[in-house]
Amino acid sequence: MAMQHVDVLIVGAGLSGIGAAYHLQKHCPGKTYAILEGREAIGGTWDLFRYPGIRSDSDMYTLGYSFKPWKAAKAIADGPSILDYVRETAREHDIDRHIRFKHLVKRASWSSETATWTVEAEHDGKPVTLTCRFLHMCSGYYRYSAGYTPDFAGTERFQGRIVHPQHWPEDLDYSGKKVVVIGSGATAVTLVPEMAKTAAHVTMLQRSPTYVVSRPAEDGIANWLRSKLPAMTAYGITRWKNVLFQLFFFNLARKKPEKVKERLLGMVREHLGPDFDVETHFTPRYNPWDQRLCLVPDADLFDSLKSGAASVVTDHIDSFTETGILLKSGKTLDADVVVTATGLQLQLLSGMEVVVDGKVADLSQSMSYKGMMFSDVPNLASVFGYTNASWTLKADLTSEYVCRLLNHMDRTGADYCVPRLDGEVEAAPWLDFSSGYITRSIGHFPKQGTRKPWKVHQNYALDLMTLRMGKVEDGVMQFGRKTGEAAKAKPEKALEPA
Repeated sequence: MAMQHVDVLIVGAGLSGIGAAYHLQKHCPGKTYAILEGREAIGGTWDLFRYPGIRSDSDMYTLGYSFKPWKAAKAIADGPSILDYVRETAREHDIDRHIRFKHLVKRASWSSETATWTVEAEHDGKPVTLTCRFLHMCSGYYRYSAGYTPDFAGTERFQGRIVHPQHWPEDLDYSGKKVVVIGSGATAVTLVPEMAKTAAHVTMLQRSPTYVVSRPAEDGIANWLRSKLPAMTAYGITRWKNVLFQLFFFNLARKKPEKVKERLLGMVREHLGPDFDVETHFTPRYNPWDQRLCLVPDADLFDSLKSGAASVVTDHIDSFTETGILLKSGKTLDADVVVTATGLQLQLLSGMEVVVDGKVADLSQSMSYKGMMFSDVPNLASVFGYTNASWTLKADLTSEYVCRLLNHMDRTGADYCVPRLDGEVEAAPWLDFSSGYITRSIGHFPKQGTRKPWKVHQNYALDLMTLRMGKVEDGVMQFGRKTGEAAKAKPEKALEPA
């Protein structure tokens, strides 16, 4: 059987991959493409996670696609609604017929002689190989097969049930039971109020606090605009309203962290009242936006705490016991169910091995170009969203830029594009973020530089100018032709400037 070739191979059929396919169809309509998806369904994160209360921690006017208005009343949407939105996008644009499910990508090998990637995957235990001109990785940033769980002592003694939110068991019934949720991040603050509706009691056990902010689940301005204006116009206005507010708030937190901290904690006190120990349970040791803020819709977490259905304990785990958890302070927490909302395991490019001209590429030693490509790796882009804003904002821009590269290569007769380091570039960690799931794995990710185009900007407006409007030929991105016999037979054609 002949090896199949496509112009562009997209890996991942989640929010990013479906968006990438849309942009490719719109901006490069003559290109052939396929999408390889390791699981059996569209949706990525929004199909994988099934825990109670699963929802976005960003508003859907920025987490949604730039080209498809979010029309539901709730801006902070539940997981099933987001999944429907992604699947509807795939159906509307006939993207779903390009998806090959249960294809786990294992290895991608680049040949400068042919200017192609040879991609090896596994389908139902059998090897599958495809070739492509450009490889667009939209497979997320964490391991889908397993979340992160610390090695807690004594778990084998515990008589109850221990579950991780990444693989929520369908048969888990926690009604009327005592539940402990370990963690204080976005997943934990989502689980606690939802489980508290039917559990006997839910305790959120945290080593240290996180900044928690309440916002209305519905955006009143957005809903009013949608009632008065065409859907796309209203959506665009709301999207920019939210983008600009987020940029303002993030920059204010960087310039005046103490002032922002005071305001955030003041809002928590307003919700919980003067008798709640906000200092112990909701006052982090770090400044706002050194880690991602946790968003709760309509103060649901605070309401569950005030009602007594839930509580917060700030302490360290000594060990599990037969009936619960022993803390370092000597206190014990009784539990029938323990949920380890302890984070993700970061993984670059789904763990795929990358080989360039016969040599395995160590991407941890590479430099990130515009937050989407890797130094000395041709014709490969990877989507990684913002840490301080919605993921899809950067995903949309990345996919648009890939299309600009493809069209530029077609116009100039180039077969490949590759970012090359331009002199000495001071290296820095790829992400300036202190969250545990980042610090545990950041050494496996590429570096960033301290100047453009190697600096990773957590700034949508700046990236918009660079990726949508900036020059493709910037002196760093190099364009060339394949080196094999087929290339030698072609007449030379001068490359034109962007």
